[in-house]
Amino acid sequence: MRDPELDHANMADRREKMLDAAYRLFTENSITSVTLEEIAQEAGCGKRTLLRYYDSKPQLVIAVSTWKWTKVIEEYRERRGNENYDEMTAREMLLFYLDSFLEIYRRNKDMLRFNQLFNVYIQSENVDTRFLLPYQRMIENLVHEFHILYEKAKQDNTVRTDIPEEEMFSTSLHLMLAVVTRYAVGLIYHPEKGFDAEKELTLQKEMLMSHFCSFKDISGKLRQSH
Repeated sequence: MRDPELDHANMADRREKMLDAAYRLFTENSITSVTLEEIAQEAGCGKRTLLRYYDSKPQLVIAVSTWKWTKVIEEYRERRGNENYDEMTAREMLLFYLDSFLEIYRRNKDMLRFNQLFNVYIQSENVDTRFLLPYQRMIENLVHEFHILYEKAKQDNTVRTDIPEEEMFSTSLHLMLAVVTRYAVGLIYHPEKGFDAEKELTLQKEMLMSHFCSFKDISGKLRQSH
């Protein structure tokens, strides 16, 4: 008699191998140039087996992105777990959140390069929005994480809450992700005397901190939260 739990574990293991193989080939080459046959061969299975798990290449590409970003979020939560996060002020939470993008740049440059390829591929292929639902659900996890920060800000007033929560999340996510991605793929200005990527990325983070943690006093002057 077959063991359902063992079957499930074997399927999960095979799926992991497929995703890992696809990710490696996509980042080493490009998403558009890699075929399903090549991915199946790299994963040690046949194309028919691959298609039993993923009906099409776009569906596989989205699954790879969702899988990798889920791992990145898990790493973020693990780092957060090593800190006294619940005792942090909203300002400290925001700083930790923005710093996480710099950590992605330091640890996961290949992920950022893949993300750039992913965005171009999804746009060019006019992918059915139904396939994007797992990816969108993964993003919702980030929305929930940011909501905790914003609710804390309502209590301790160390981060502005006159800016709508959704706007603050969207702005911080897109600006930080865009800038670390550009540095990771090399789409930047190269001064003759060189540049310090960490210094410039830190400046971007500090500018956002300044904007989100600045308040006006009764005289109309800006003041900083500390």
